[in-house]
Amino acid sequence: MNDVFLDWHAGDRFGWGIVGLNLFLQWANDATVRPLMGQPIDRAVVGPCDPLRLARAAAAIERSNRFLAGLQAGDRRPLDATVVAALGNGFETTGLERRGTSNIGRCIFEDTALTGARQALARHDELLVASTWNARLLEQATGRSAKVVFEGVDPSLFCPAPRSGMDGDRFHVFSGGKVEYRKGQDLVLMAFARFARTRKDAVLVTAWQSIWPHRSVGFRGRLAAPVELAAPGRLDIRRWAQRNGIDPDAVVDLGLVPNAFLPTILREMDVALQPSRAEACTNLPVKEAMACGVPVIAALNTGMHDLLNDDNAIVLKKQTTIGGPQGASTVGWGESDVDEIVAALEFAYDHRAAARAIGLKSRQWLLDHGRTWRDHAAELKGWILSQTGRPGTPR
Repeated sequence: MNDVFLDWHAGDRFGWGIVGLNLFLQWANDATVRPLMGQPIDRAVVGPCDPLRLARAAAAIERSNRFLAGLQAGDRRPLDATVVAALGNGFETTGLERRGTSNIGRCIFEDTALTGARQALARHDELLVASTWNARLLEQATGRSAKVVFEGVDPSLFCPAPRSGMDGDRFHVFSGGKVEYRKGQDLVLMAFARFARTRKDAVLVTAWQSIWPHRSVGFRGRLAAPVELAAPGRLDIRRWAQRNGIDPDAVVDLGLVPNAFLPTILREMDVALQPSRAEACTNLPVKEAMACGVPVIAALNTGMHDLLNDDNAIVLKKQTTIGGPQGASTVGWGESDVDEIVAALEFAYDHRAAARAIGLKSRQWLLDHGRTWRDHAAELKGWILSQTGRPGTPR
């Protein structure tokens, strides 16, 4: 049995947490790899709407939490495990930074100013990324190759189903992700303001709250007014939209939604809009919408080249290079054209059957191309074991 120590959280309300949770669940009863998380796992995040899933993982959760409790503060001896470190922009980690018998750096970054990358990553035996964009940047900066394993989605949870019909025939536009320049919420609001002037039945449904709201306060991007707090821990999304020319009654702020509850929301949507300026991976809300058969409007830049094509999405191809004083940090980033976003929304509105067909094809594309958490976990396990020797024998 090969222990794999994933040195980050397992959670259900942010990207790294969802990756960690799904990897852990896929490996919980695996015969060749035993998962351990770098932070205690709260059983409540595992099965809020699936007690069976929790029951299957209960023993593995207890084992991982017991293992963590047994680690002594200040003891820096290597773990008898493969350690996968979570490395973000600047290759910094908030994990325990423990060493193992083999050490893998999982690099997920949008900041392309990679000065010092060679030295920062020297302590890791192997490098892991989630997009060919990140792999190419790392090779250019360090001369080292990185294994690309694309992130996935749970198609048993995120899947097409009939709508409830509780909101009548209104046209629902979904947008997710924490509020920041990179995610492009300013572009969403600019485009929706124009679109909704002539489409009075349009509703913008946002999943823009995060566990770090203070990091978003003051963001305005290209808008006239910035986002502010409505109360401690919550952004005032409807007020932000109103101050930028949108009727607040045309905006639904979902709040901070556990990931397992999103499918019932997505299945009510007519289209999902994600004009990110950069994605180190392949954007989880986009894949979740695709898996539910919802047509997606998304920007073709950075890591999204690994996901989008003309058959599985309404692709925003007009991408303006982002330069200026931050140019060294934004290689490959792109700014979507607001006119193109509005045109894409109008297409989805005026040609609903055609848009729906794109959404259903996008789900099949995910399945055909192995973009599920099961596929992700299987590929990652195979690669880890190939790096560490035969199962149960660390390098």
